[in-house]
Amino acid sequence: MELCVALDLSSAKENLALAKSLQDYNLWVKVGFRTYIRDGKSFIEALKQINPKFKIFLDLKLYDIPNTMADAAEEMAKLDIDMFNIHASAGTIAMKAVMERLASYEKRPLVLAVTALTSFDEKNFQRVYGESIEVKAQQFAKMSYENGLDGVVCSVFESRGIKVITSQDFLTLCPGIRPFGEDAADQQRVATLEFAKQESVNYAVVGRPIYKDKYPQQKVKNILKAITTS
Repeated sequence: MELCVALDLSSAKENLALAKSLQDYNLWVKVGFRTYIRDGKSFIEALKQINPKFKIFLDLKLYDIPNTMADAAEEMAKLDIDMFNIHASAGTIAMKAVMERLASYEKRPLVLAVTALTSFDEKNFQRVYGESIEVKAQQFAKMSYENGLDGVVCSVFESRGIKVITSQDFLTLCPGIRPFGEDAADQQRVATLEFAKQESVNYAVVGRPIYKDKYPQQKVKNILKAITTS
């Protein structure tokens, strides 16, 4: 399992300061919607200057008509990022369009599909999708696997089941990780680091428990230690 630090603070200055404090670690860092809209390509370039070994996950959750998604995927690949995501509910044609567009890239980013946002509880998810989270997450994951994506974004609670119906090599990236049982805030389906390890999660996304900690560097050190401890 690898740690992905969410850079979700309210300004580029704060996010870059957090990144600089963690520059000695070769981490994944997540650049989300607000950050990218506000700070753009230059923010990604600034992260690479802080530590060229940072791996960058551009978390924009593409959802549009297939050709538009493929166009956007190609533009993201040109940014030399390491991972981005789309919404699985965009469907098979969109998935195929994205993966076909990236096929010519010798080094393309990993592409993951969002199954069910971790802000959903069961009741509100069923209102939108007409199925339980578990059932629909597995359906979306299978669709993603069959169409050549590298993995999915899901909660820790779906990770193991998704790997059973796809492959143990099919990646799961899980937000809502509260490493040592911290407050859930606006997330509904959260889990500890220990549980994430048990569920074969590949990437654990941690945001607030790190950047709201008085000593974020020490918090990251503790998380990495917990990840590597059997």
